[in-house]
Amino acid sequence: MTRASGTRGTPGGARDAQGAPVGLSKKGLPAWLDPVVHAVETVEPLQLSRFLPPEDGAGRQSAVLVLFGEGGRGPELLLMERATSLRSHAGQPSFPGGALDPEDGDPQGDGPLRAALREAEEETGLDPSGVQLFGALPKLYIPVSGFVVTPVLGWWREPTPVGVVDPNETARVFTVPVADLTDPAHRATTVHPSGHRGPAFLVESALVWGFTAGIIDRLLHFAGWERPWDRGKQVPLDWRS
Repeated sequence: MTRASGTRGTPGGARDAQGAPVGLSKKGLPAWLDPVVHAVETVEPLQLSRFLPPEDGAGRQSAVLVLFGEGGRGPELLLMERATSLRSHAGQPSFPGGALDPEDGDPQGDGPLRAALREAEEETGLDPSGVQLFGALPKLYIPVSGFVVTPVLGWWREPTPVGVVDPNETARVFTVPVADLTDPAHRATTVHPSGHRGPAFLVESALVWGFTAGIIDRLLHFAGWERPWDRGKQVPLDWRS
């Protein structure tokens, strides 16, 4: 998938993967992102998930990039689909992201910001200098994998081409219009063999569920973008999921 390139050097560009300033800035964000900014600033951890990081500090620190852009149909989110050959979460749509490396820095400081940008570049070819990071949600926990995840939110100020970098890790990279995510016809409840139920989105020939769907669901809700949908519409998950 290809995105049009923008002009370099606009204020608030995150830059990095080797070089330089990484921080949070709300300067110059489009007005339609205001509800998301407010949600990020006010949401409490338990409003996002009942799975919070262990109090003993256990868990592998990681980060994902929740990247908002603007496409032909308005606001959109960048997602990727994991390769089916992977041992965990194979074939599952997700935000770009992964575990922090030592060079990312302090997990309690700007380490998650650097990790989110680095992983997005490695997985999608995204140019991090075109991304303006504007917020981070509270750290959450994924019990099945033991990851402590910081969702880092960004504005794709200067879109650049993205696509699969390593087919062994990523099957495809795609964007989803927010209009499709809020469309009640595209929403459902997944039922895992374990009995766990969670929100899901049927978009772009993909079933988005699990941690990624949970973050999207909560952002839509607290940003005031959610539309009433049929929570009784169920999608069973394969036992291998």
